[in-house]
Amino acid sequence: MRTIYGLKDSQGRHLIDRLNVNVAATTPENYKKLLAAGIGTYNLFQETYHRPTYERTHFKGPKKSYERQILAPDRAIEAGIGDVGLGVLYGLYDWKFEALALFAHAEYLEKKFGIGPHTVSFPRIKPASGVAFQPPCPVDDETLLRIIAITRIVLPYAGLIISTREPADFRSKAFKIGISQTSAGSSTEVGGYRKEKSVGQFIVADERPLEEVVHELLEDGFIPSFCTACEYRERTGTNFMRFARTGCIAPLCAANSLLSLAEYLREAAENGFLKDETVELGKRAIKKEIAKLSPFAAGVIKESLEKIFSGENARFHYI
Repeated sequence: MRTIYGLKDSQGRHLIDRLNVNVAATTPENYKKLLAAGIGTYNLFQETYHRPTYERTHFKGPKKSYERQILAPDRAIEAGIGDVGLGVLYGLYDWKFEALALFAHAEYLEKKFGIGPHTVSFPRIKPASGVAFQPPCPVDDETLLRIIAITRIVLPYAGLIISTREPADFRSKAFKIGISQTSAGSSTEVGGYRKEKSVGQFIVADERPLEEVVHELLEDGFIPSFCTACEYRERTGTNFMRFARTGCIAPLCAANSLLSLAEYLREAAENGFLKDETVELGKRAIKKEIAKLSPFAAGVIKESLEKIFSGENARFHYI
Protein backbone atom coordinates (compact mmCIF):
# COMPACT_ATOMS: atom_id res chain seq x y z
CA MET A 1 0.00 0.00 0.00
CA ARG A 2 2.79 2.41 0.87
CA THR A 3 4.49 1.61 -2.43
CA ILE A 4 1.30 2.32 -4.40
CA TYR A 5 0.65 5.56 -2.53
CA GLY A 6 4.22 6.59 -3.33
CA LEU A 7 3.77 6.35 -7.10
CA LYS A 8 4.08 9.70 -8.89
CA ASP A 9 3.94 10.86 -12.48
CA SER A 10 6.72 12.68 -14.34
CA GLN A 11 5.60 15.98 -12.81
CA GLY A 12 5.69 14.69 -9.24
CA ARG A 13 1.93 14.34 -8.85
CA HIS A 14 0.61 11.40 -6.83
CA LEU A 15 -1.08 8.83 -9.07
CA ILE A 16 -3.25 7.15 -6.42
CA ASP A 17 -5.19 9.09 -3.78
CA ARG A 18 -7.13 6.29 -2.10
CA LEU A 19 -6.77 2.51 -1.82
CA ASN A 20 -9.81 0.42 -0.99
CA VAL A 21 -8.80 -3.05 0.13
CA ASN A 22 -10.44 -6.47 0.03
CA VAL A 23 -8.71 -8.79 2.50
CA ALA A 24 -9.87 -11.75 4.55
CA ALA A 25 -11.17 -11.28 8.09
CA THR A 26 -8.21 -10.69 10.39
CA THR A 27 -7.14 -9.45 13.81
CA PRO A 28 -7.46 -6.01 15.43
CA GLU A 29 -3.66 -5.68 15.22
CA ASN A 30 -3.69 -6.26 11.46
CA TYR A 31 -6.53 -3.79 10.97
CA LYS A 32 -4.45 -1.20 12.80
CA LYS A 33 -1.57 -1.92 10.40
CA LEU A 34 -3.90 -1.38 7.43
CA LEU A 35 -5.09 1.87 9.00
CA ALA A 36 -1.51 3.05 9.50
CA ALA A 37 -0.76 2.26 5.84
CA GLY A 38 -3.62 4.54 4.75
CA ILE A 39 -6.47 2.17 3.90
CA GLY A 40 -9.55 3.78 2.37
CA THR A 41 -12.55 1.44 2.54
CA TYR A 42 -12.14 -2.04 3.99
CA ASN A 43 -14.32 -4.47 2.03
CA LEU A 44 -15.30 -7.86 3.39
CA PHE A 45 -18.08 -10.07 2.04
CA GLN A 46 -19.93 -12.37 4.40
CA GLU A 47 -20.42 -14.78 1.45
CA THR A 48 -23.66 -16.02 3.05
CA TYR A 49 -25.50 -14.97 6.19
CA HIS A 50 -27.23 -18.36 6.39
CA ARG A 51 -25.23 -20.16 9.07
CA PRO A 52 -25.86 -23.79 7.94
CA THR A 53 -24.87 -22.89 4.37
CA TYR A 54 -21.84 -20.94 5.60
CA GLU A 55 -20.63 -23.85 7.73
CA ARG A 56 -21.20 -26.31 4.90
CA THR A 57 -19.14 -24.25 2.44
CA HIS A 58 -16.40 -23.15 4.88
CA PHE A 59 -15.37 -26.33 6.63
CA LYS A 60 -11.71 -25.65 7.47
CA GLY A 61 -9.19 -22.88 7.97
CA PRO A 62 -9.63 -19.52 9.77
CA LYS A 63 -12.65 -18.67 7.63
CA LYS A 64 -14.49 -21.67 9.09
CA SER A 65 -15.76 -19.57 12.01
CA TYR A 66 -19.05 -17.82 11.20
CA GLU A 67 -18.62 -15.46 14.15
CA ARG A 68 -15.07 -14.52 13.16
CA GLN A 69 -16.29 -13.59 9.69
CA ILE A 70 -19.44 -11.70 10.58
CA LEU A 71 -17.77 -9.69 13.36
CA ALA A 72 -14.81 -8.64 11.20
CA PRO A 73 -16.37 -5.22 10.38
CA ASP A 74 -16.73 -4.64 14.14
CA ARG A 75 -13.03 -5.32 14.67
CA ALA A 76 -12.09 -3.09 11.75
CA ILE A 77 -14.17 -0.17 13.03
CA GLU A 78 -12.91 -0.65 16.59
CA ALA A 79 -9.36 -0.53 15.19
CA GLY A 80 -10.13 2.89 13.71
CA ILE A 81 -11.10 2.11 10.11
CA GLY A 82 -14.01 4.45 9.40
CA ASP A 83 -15.27 3.09 6.08
CA VAL A 84 -16.29 -0.55 5.70
CA GLY A 85 -17.96 -2.30 2.77
CA LEU A 86 -20.35 -5.26 2.93
CA GLY A 87 -21.50 -7.81 0.40
CA VAL A 88 -23.17 -11.16 -0.17
CA LEU A 89 -22.16 -13.82 -2.67
CA TYR A 90 -25.57 -14.34 -4.23
CA GLY A 91 -26.33 -17.89 -5.30
CA LEU A 92 -25.41 -19.80 -2.14
CA TYR A 93 -28.77 -19.35 -0.42
CA ASP A 94 -32.16 -17.68 -0.96
CA TRP A 95 -31.56 -14.09 -2.11
CA LYS A 96 -34.41 -12.66 -0.03
CA PHE A 97 -32.89 -14.00 3.18
CA GLU A 98 -29.43 -12.76 2.20
CA ALA A 99 -30.59 -9.25 1.30
CA LEU A 100 -32.60 -8.87 4.51
CA ALA A 101 -29.67 -10.19 6.56
CA LEU A 102 -27.33 -7.65 4.96
CA PHE A 103 -29.79 -4.84 5.74
CA ALA A 104 -29.96 -6.08 9.35
CA HIS A 105 -26.15 -6.13 9.48
CA ALA A 106 -26.05 -2.53 8.23
CA GLU A 107 -28.61 -1.47 10.84
CA TYR A 108 -26.62 -3.22 13.58
CA LEU A 109 -23.39 -1.44 12.61
CA GLU A 110 -25.10 1.95 12.49
CA LYS A 111 -26.72 1.46 15.89
CA LYS A 112 -23.49 0.26 17.50
CA PHE A 113 -20.93 2.54 15.86
CA GLY A 114 -22.90 5.25 14.08
CA ILE A 115 -21.43 3.92 10.83
CA GLY A 116 -23.37 2.08 8.14
CA PRO A 117 -21.69 0.36 5.19
CA HIS A 118 -19.73 2.81 3.04
CA THR A 119 -20.28 0.47 0.11
CA VAL A 120 -22.32 -2.62 -0.77
CA SER A 121 -21.22 -5.05 -3.48
CA PHE A 122 -23.34 -7.51 -5.45
CA PRO A 123 -21.20 -10.48 -6.51
CA ARG A 124 -23.03 -13.58 -7.67
CA ILE A 125 -21.59 -17.00 -8.39
CA LYS A 126 -20.13 -17.01 -11.88
CA PRO A 127 -18.03 -19.53 -13.84
CA ALA A 128 -14.45 -19.68 -12.53
CA SER A 129 -11.31 -21.25 -13.93
CA GLY A 130 -11.08 -24.96 -13.00
CA VAL A 131 -14.31 -24.98 -10.97
CA ALA A 132 -17.41 -27.00 -11.88
CA PHE A 133 -19.52 -25.83 -8.90
CA GLN A 134 -23.10 -24.84 -9.71
CA PRO A 135 -24.93 -22.42 -7.38
CA PRO A 136 -27.78 -24.03 -5.41
CA CYS A 137 -29.81 -20.79 -5.54
CA PRO A 138 -28.87 -19.09 -8.83
CA VAL A 139 -29.73 -15.40 -9.22
CA ASP A 140 -30.72 -14.30 -12.73
CA ASP A 141 -30.28 -10.82 -14.21
CA GLU A 142 -33.77 -9.59 -13.42
CA THR A 143 -33.50 -10.70 -9.80
CA LEU A 144 -30.09 -9.09 -9.31
CA LEU A 145 -31.39 -5.81 -10.72
CA ARG A 146 -34.27 -6.07 -8.28
CA ILE A 147 -31.85 -6.63 -5.38
CA ILE A 148 -29.84 -3.57 -6.43
CA ALA A 149 -32.96 -1.38 -6.63
CA ILE A 150 -34.16 -2.52 -3.20
CA THR A 151 -30.73 -1.91 -1.68
CA ARG A 152 -30.65 1.61 -3.11
CA ILE A 153 -33.96 2.34 -1.36
CA VAL A 154 -32.98 0.76 1.97
CA LEU A 155 -29.41 2.15 2.09
CA PRO A 156 -29.60 5.47 0.20
CA TYR A 157 -26.30 6.69 1.66
CA ALA A 158 -24.18 3.71 0.57
CA GLY A 159 -22.10 3.42 -2.57
CA LEU A 160 -23.39 0.44 -4.57
CA ILE A 161 -20.71 -1.42 -6.50
CA ILE A 162 -20.84 -3.66 -9.55
CA SER A 163 -17.75 -5.31 -10.99
CA THR A 164 -16.49 -6.40 -14.39
CA ARG A 165 -17.69 -9.92 -13.63
CA GLU A 166 -20.99 -8.66 -15.04
CA PRO A 167 -21.33 -8.01 -18.81
CA ALA A 168 -21.49 -4.50 -20.26
CA ASP A 169 -25.20 -4.56 -21.15
CA PHE A 170 -26.17 -5.65 -17.64
CA ARG A 171 -23.92 -3.04 -16.05
CA SER A 172 -25.53 -0.35 -18.19
CA LYS A 173 -28.96 -1.31 -16.82
CA ALA A 174 -27.64 -1.43 -13.26
CA PHE A 175 -26.27 2.13 -13.45
CA LYS A 176 -29.77 3.37 -14.20
CA ILE A 177 -31.36 1.81 -11.10
CA GLY A 178 -28.88 2.46 -8.32
CA ILE A 179 -25.30 1.39 -8.97
CA SER A 180 -22.95 4.28 -8.21
CA GLN A 181 -19.50 2.68 -8.36
CA THR A 182 -17.86 0.28 -10.77
CA SER A 183 -14.58 -1.21 -11.86
CA ALA A 184 -13.18 -1.11 -15.39
CA GLY A 185 -10.24 -2.69 -17.17
CA SER A 186 -9.90 -5.19 -14.32
CA SER A 187 -7.77 -8.29 -13.92
CA THR A 188 -8.54 -10.94 -11.27
CA GLU A 189 -5.16 -12.70 -11.50
CA VAL A 190 -2.11 -11.89 -9.41
CA GLY A 191 0.21 -9.99 -11.75
CA GLY A 192 -2.53 -9.95 -14.39
CA TYR A 193 -1.96 -6.34 -15.40
CA ARG A 194 1.56 -7.21 -16.57
CA LYS A 195 0.35 -10.00 -18.85
CA GLU A 196 -1.19 -9.67 -22.29
CA LYS A 197 -3.63 -12.50 -21.57
CA SER A 198 -4.37 -14.05 -18.22
CA VAL A 199 -6.66 -16.57 -16.56
CA GLY A 200 -7.88 -15.00 -13.35
CA GLN A 201 -9.75 -16.20 -10.34
CA PHE A 202 -13.00 -15.19 -12.04
CA ILE A 203 -14.04 -14.73 -15.64
CA VAL A 204 -14.17 -11.03 -16.52
CA ALA A 205 -17.32 -10.43 -18.56
CA ASP A 206 -16.75 -6.74 -19.33
CA GLU A 207 -13.26 -6.47 -20.81
CA ARG A 208 -13.54 -2.89 -22.03
CA PRO A 209 -10.73 -0.56 -20.98
CA LEU A 210 -11.49 2.33 -18.64
CA GLU A 211 -11.63 4.91 -21.43
CA GLU A 212 -14.41 3.01 -23.24
CA VAL A 213 -16.47 2.70 -20.06
CA VAL A 214 -16.02 6.43 -19.39
CA HIS A 215 -17.11 7.27 -22.93
CA GLU A 216 -20.28 5.18 -22.65
CA LEU A 217 -21.18 6.66 -19.27
CA LEU A 218 -20.84 10.16 -20.70
CA GLU A 219 -23.00 9.22 -23.68
CA ASP A 220 -25.65 7.90 -21.27
CA GLY A 221 -25.73 11.19 -19.38
CA PHE A 222 -23.69 10.18 -16.33
CA ILE A 223 -20.73 12.03 -14.82
CA PRO A 224 -17.85 9.56 -14.33
CA SER A 225 -16.33 10.61 -11.02
CA PHE A 226 -12.87 9.79 -9.68
CA CYS A 227 -13.45 11.82 -6.54
CA THR A 228 -11.53 11.23 -3.31
CA ALA A 229 -12.67 14.44 -1.64
CA CYS A 230 -14.18 12.78 1.44
CA GLU A 231 -10.84 11.12 2.21
CA TYR A 232 -8.97 14.37 1.61
CA ARG A 233 -11.44 16.44 3.66
CA GLU A 234 -11.64 13.77 6.40
CA ARG A 235 -15.28 12.98 5.76
CA THR A 236 -15.04 9.34 6.78
CA GLY A 237 -16.75 7.14 9.35
CA THR A 238 -19.29 8.96 11.50
CA ASN A 239 -18.39 12.28 9.89
CA PHE A 240 -19.29 10.90 6.46
CA MET A 241 -22.54 9.46 7.82
CA ARG A 242 -23.63 12.88 9.09
CA PHE A 243 -23.33 14.28 5.58
CA ALA A 244 -24.64 11.23 3.73
CA ARG A 245 -27.58 10.32 5.96
CA THR A 246 -29.05 13.82 5.65
CA GLY A 247 -28.33 14.20 1.95
CA CYS A 248 -26.10 17.21 2.65
CA ILE A 249 -23.30 15.52 0.73
CA ALA A 250 -25.13 15.78 -2.61
CA PRO A 251 -23.99 19.31 -3.59
CA LEU A 252 -20.43 18.47 -2.54
CA CYS A 253 -20.48 15.34 -4.69
CA ALA A 254 -21.93 17.28 -7.62
CA ALA A 255 -19.09 19.80 -7.54
CA ASN A 256 -16.25 17.41 -6.73
CA SER A 257 -17.27 14.94 -9.42
CA LEU A 258 -16.78 17.65 -12.06
CA LEU A 259 -13.34 18.51 -10.69
CA SER A 260 -12.23 14.87 -10.65
CA LEU A 261 -13.57 14.27 -14.16
CA ALA A 262 -11.66 17.31 -15.43
CA GLU A 263 -8.45 15.94 -13.92
CA TYR A 264 -9.04 12.54 -15.55
CA LEU A 265 -9.77 14.09 -18.95
CA ARG A 266 -6.56 16.11 -18.79
CA GLU A 267 -4.30 13.31 -17.56
CA ALA A 268 -5.73 10.60 -19.82
CA ALA A 269 -5.48 12.87 -22.85
CA GLU A 270 -1.89 13.82 -21.97
CA ASN A 271 -0.95 10.13 -21.87
CA GLY A 272 -2.78 9.26 -25.09
CA PHE A 273 -5.48 7.12 -23.46
CA LEU A 274 -8.46 9.21 -24.57
CA LYS A 275 -9.77 10.11 -27.98
CA ASP A 276 -10.45 13.78 -28.64
CA GLU A 277 -14.10 12.81 -29.03
CA THR A 278 -14.27 11.57 -25.43
CA VAL A 279 -12.48 14.64 -24.09
CA GLU A 280 -14.95 16.95 -25.84
CA LEU A 281 -17.87 14.83 -24.65
CA GLY A 282 -16.59 15.17 -21.09
CA LYS A 283 -16.11 18.92 -21.35
CA ARG A 284 -19.64 19.34 -22.68
CA ALA A 285 -20.99 17.28 -19.78
CA ILE A 286 -19.10 19.44 -17.29
CA LYS A 287 -20.42 22.63 -18.91
CA LYS A 288 -23.98 21.27 -18.80
CA GLU A 289 -23.72 20.45 -15.08
CA ILE A 290 -22.19 23.83 -14.21
CA ALA A 291 -25.22 25.52 -15.78
CA LYS A 292 -27.37 23.88 -13.08
CA LEU A 293 -25.39 25.50 -10.24
CA SER A 294 -25.95 28.85 -8.57
CA PRO A 295 -23.94 31.74 -10.06
CA PHE A 296 -21.62 31.80 -7.04
CA ALA A 297 -20.99 28.04 -7.04
CA ALA A 298 -20.55 28.02 -10.82
CA GLY A 299 -17.94 30.77 -10.55
CA VAL A 300 -15.96 28.89 -7.92
CA ILE A 301 -16.04 25.65 -9.91
CA LYS A 302 -15.06 27.36 -13.16
CA GLU A 303 -12.04 28.92 -11.49
CA SER A 304 -10.96 25.55 -10.10
CA LEU A 305 -11.52 23.83 -13.44
CA GLU A 306 -9.24 26.29 -15.21
CA LYS A 307 -6.45 25.47 -12.76
CA ILE A 308 -7.02 21.72 -13.05
CA PHE A 309 -6.99 21.77 -16.84
CA SER A 310 -3.76 23.77 -16.53
CA GLY A 311 -2.12 20.96 -14.54
CA GLU A 312 -3.06 21.31 -10.87
CA ASN A 313 -4.16 18.30 -8.83
CA ALA A 314 -7.93 18.18 -8.26
CA ARG A 315 -7.48 17.30 -4.59
CA PHE A 316 -6.36 20.87 -3.86
CA HIS A 317 -9.74 22.15 -5.07
CA TYR A 318 -12.09 19.59 -3.49
CA ILE A 319 -14.77 20.97 -1.20
